[in-house]
Amino acid sequence: MGHPKAKETTRAWLESAPLPKHGKTYTVVSHKEVIDGSIKNLNKLGFTVTRELYKANMNAKVAQGIYHLAHSSAPSDTEMGMMFAWTNSYDKSIRFQCGIGAHVFVCANGLIHGDLSSYSRKHTGTANADIALSIATQIGLANNKFTQLVKDKNDMKDFKLSITTQSELLGRLYIEEKILDSQQLSIVKSEIEDPSFNYGVDPDTAWMFYNNVTHAFKQTHPRNWMDHQSKFHSFMSGEVLSAHVPQPKDSANTTPSDDIEMVDENQVSMDSFDGFMADIEAQDEVFGEFKI
Repeated sequence: MGHPKAKETTRAWLESAPLPKHGKTYTVVSHKEVIDGSIKNLNKLGFTVTRELYKANMNAKVAQGIYHLAHSSAPSDTEMGMMFAWTNSYDKSIRFQCGIGAHVFVCANGLIHGDLSSYSRKHTGTANADIALSIATQIGLANNKFTQLVKDKNDMKDFKLSITTQSELLGRLYIEEKILDSQQLSIVKSEIEDPSFNYGVDPDTAWMFYNNVTHAFKQTHPRNWMDHQSKFHSFMSGEVLSAHVPQPKDSANTTPSDDIEMVDENQVSMDSFDGFMADIEAQDEVFGEFKI
C-alpha cells in the first residue's frame, strides 16, 4: 500500500489544531510555536518568506511547513530558490526536524541536502528551547548549504545516466533504500516516458532523473517527506556524483593547509547568528517556554 497523498492545508488550521495530552514526560511543541519561531528567525536574519506551504494528515497530528525564501545577499540561481522546511508531530510518530533546502522553479520539486535534516529532537524536557535553537542554527547555515545544492544541481546536469542505470537506481531506491513505494515507481516511470516539465536537460542526465524522483515525492506523507528527500540526495551524491569525481593525487610536497580550508559544518556564521544569541537573553518575547 502506498503513502497517502499529503494534504495541503492552511497556517490558521494548523495553529488551531488541538494540542495532545501525553503527560508530564512529553513536552508538546505546538505547530504555532514552530511556525512563529521559524518566520521570526528567518526575518531576523534578513530572509523574506515569499511563499508559505503547509501540509498535514487529516487531523493535523503530523504537520509540515515549507517556506520559499529570498535574501539580498543570498546566492542567486536562475533555476532554483532557497527554502526552509520543518516537520512536527503531536502523535509521537516523528521527532521534530528542520533544514534548509531548495525548490525548483519550473515544477516546485524540492531538494534537501543530505545533512540538513539530521537534527531531530524528541519532545521531552527542553524540547522547546532546543527546537528554537535548531531553527536559528539551520537558518544561519542557509547560504552555504544552498550554494552546495546549486553545485550539485549543475554537476547532475552534466552527468549522463543511461536508461539501464536509471532502472537499476530505481530498483535500489525501492528495495534497498525503501524511499519509493510502488505507486511512486509508476510515477517515475511515467515521468521518464513523458515528463510533466521541461528541465532544460536531456532525458539521460542525472538532473532529469533526480527531478523525476522528487516529483514522485510529492505523494509522500509529511511524516516521511524530509527524511526521504534527505536520504535521496545523499544517495545521489554518493552513488552518482562522488563515485565519478576524480580524486586528487597525494603529493609529498603538499599539506592539507596549503590547499584546503577546513570548514566546521556545525559552526554557524557569527555575523548572522550573534543577533539571535543576544536576543535569547535580552528580549522579553517567548518561544514556548524560553526567550528568543
